[in-house]
Parts: sequence; structure tokens; C-alpha cells
Amino acid sequence: MEQTKITVEATISADTKKVWDFWTRPEHITGWNFATEDWQCPRAENDLREGGRYFARMEAKDGSFGFDFEATYDEVLPQKRITYTMDDGRQSTTEFEDLGGSTKVTTTFDAEKQHDSEMQRAGWQAILNNFKSYAEAN
Repeated sequence: MEQTKITVEATISADTKKVWDFWTRPEHITGWNFATEDWQCPRAENDLREGGRYFARMEAKDGSFGFDFEATYDEVLPQKRITYTMDDGRQSTTEFEDLGGSTKVTTTFDAEKQHDSEMQRAGWQAILNNFKSYAEAN
């Protein structure tokens, strides 16, 4: 059975260097890596190299639910593309396109089987929208 792929994207009003730094540095990841204001990302670790590990703790602020998001990098092309494999075997690729003063960020990921594809797309898009707001405000 072929893997379903989902794509989300946003254009950020910031240059590619800033967008890359805010996307990859743990002190920034904790500021945007959640879909809604009642969630948080209290901890992130990022060994940004092929074979390196990514870790982010995501949890509801009220403590009712949380999970660890972990992956291993397959490809890292600074300010261009990041590809990683999640611990459940799914892959994700994020591309950074320089638009001359702004940056288009596009993420394509393998859908998981437990949740509806549209729900997954909406969740990842909400996180990307949160990233856009964070990067443009800081």
C-alpha cells in the first residue's frame, strides 16, 4: 500500500537565514512548536546533522496529555532542506525557498494511520502557522 503524503506551507516575512535559525535552534523551537495556545513545547534538543537526532516534548499546559516527538536526520542542507525519519518510520521533508526578503517553508510528511489525514494536515499547518507568527514577531 502506498504511503499517503501530506503537504503544508507558509510564507514567512523574514530572510532565509533567520527562518532557518528559528526553525532549528532549540531555544526557538520551544517558542513555536505547538498547534494551539493551550499546548506547549517545554523542551527541545536538536543535533542538526545527518544521523543526528531531533527531540521535542509537546504537552497540554494543563498536564492532561503529552508526547515526545523524535526523529533522525537523513539530510541537512543548510537554509535549503531538512529530511528526517520519525521513530515510527515515517519521513518528513521541509524545504526553505528564498523569495528575496521572505521565505516559503514547505513540509511534506508521511501520514500516520491512526488519525484522519485532514486532521493531521490541519495540525501540522497550525504548527507551521504558529512558527510564522513567532518568527515574524521576534
